[in-house]
Amino acid sequence: MINTEQKLKERVKELTCLYEVTSIIVNSGYDELSTALQAIAYCLKRGWQFPEKAEVALSIGTYNVQTKGFNGAMCSISCDVIVFNRVEGSISVGYPASSYSLKDFLPEEKTLLKNVCLAVGNYMERKQIHDTEEETKRQMERNDRLHIMGEITAGIAHELNTPLANILGFAELLLDEATDPGKRRDLQTIMDNAIFSREIVKKLMFFTCEMPQQMEFVELKKVLDSVIRLMGPSLRAKQLSVIKSYDNEDLRIQANTVQLTQVMFNLIMNAAYYSPICGEIKVEVLSKKQKIIINIVDQGEGIAPGQENKIFEPFYTTKPIGEGTGLGLSVVHGIIKSYKGTIVHRPNVPKGTIFTMEFPN
Repeated sequence: MINTEQKLKERVKELTCLYEVTSIIVNSGYDELSTALQAIAYCLKRGWQFPEKAEVALSIGTYNVQTKGFNGAMCSISCDVIVFNRVEGSISVGYPASSYSLKDFLPEEKTLLKNVCLAVGNYMERKQIHDTEEETKRQMERNDRLHIMGEITAGIAHELNTPLANILGFAELLLDEATDPGKRRDLQTIMDNAIFSREIVKKLMFFTCEMPQQMEFVELKKVLDSVIRLMGPSLRAKQLSVIKSYDNEDLRIQANTVQLTQVMFNLIMNAAYYSPICGEIKVEVLSKKQKIIINIVDQGEGIAPGQENKIFEPFYTTKPIGEGTGLGLSVVHGIIKSYKGTIVHRPNVPKGTIFTMEFPN
């Protein structure tokens, strides 16, 4: 039994604990969640009747925090953390089972634990709302940039086509008449660079969806086999193996064959470029409900932190100068979007990147 003075001290301690927990939440940024949960755990420990023996554990989503002496064998009480009406974790407070029992937990302490769980749940809800708003804002900004870039590149593509055609045509005429090996070599260089520039224009038009689309039901296996066969020399140069997996070898999507080939070629070529020698590339084609999902998995170094939201932007590349135009993934993004599909990426384990495309079935 505890006397009135002791009860009063316990109430003051519990109210102080709740106030400190609230203060921690109010003063913590949404990017400091782990630190905030750690502080809440030690604050809650001090609010118990026997703080020197009490230990606390918080488990919320992917976050797991506990005070130094906590273990699963302790005599403990727990309470769920509710986030948007779903149980997302729990908070437990325990004493050593050898010296304490459930009777040593005061009713007011159970109320305190519920109130702390409620405060933490509200904090997690606000964090999720904040994260969603930030992601939506980034997506809108990115879409605005892509829209503006699309208008600019469409104009550039149309303006460049005529002079490039003239350069290539007149260079071919001069090449037919030239007999000097040096002049022929120079003219061939002009033609090669004109052709290279024309290919960039084509990519710009793919990116802005200006290329004419003849849509039909395209057999995915046929396209992937063709792309992998075309890439044979590049794959053999790095001794790469391609592992293909199909839920159904007859899966088809409505697309333009040339555009879909370009999508697969760009993604698999990127996977090959960043893969280590003797590495493995996986191509998985899955059918789920009303969607067809394609995964391209590599074992490279992965996308550098901070670059995740830039890789689909036109002219962005991590390849050395002369090895990439930075249009490959932006072209892929534009084509897939025009098919009402989506493309996202995530890290592979233990290393590498997984690109996932979803198309309506």
